[in-house]
Amino acid sequence: MKNPDRNTVSRTDELPNIGKAIAQDLQLIGIDHPKKLIGKNAFKLYEELCEVSGKRQDPCIIDVFMSVIYFMEGGEPLSWWSFTEQRKKQFARQNQTEKQDYSC
Repeated sequence: MKNPDRNTVSRTDELPNIGKAIAQDLQLIGIDHPKKLIGKNAFKLYEELCEVSGKRQDPCIIDVFMSVIYFMEGGEPLSWWSFTEQRKKQFARQNQTEKQDYSC
């Protein structure tokens, strides 16, 4: 697992769980530097990505976004699937009245 210095990392593809494809997805939604992830909401980033790309993305991308936000905000580098249960619980709480499906 990649574990860069969060204070000096300058490219999103250097972050844990981020490869070239997701780094490009982040670029599409205006995240061109790792520090721009601080304070972001993974669900909103996902919705932006779906809108910009014109297609529904795999909801597990939310887990990836959660993992890198967590890392950039001071957490340990964790596998993206460590956030799956949290995503599902958060979705259930926040979106009980909406019809969106954030499950993998």
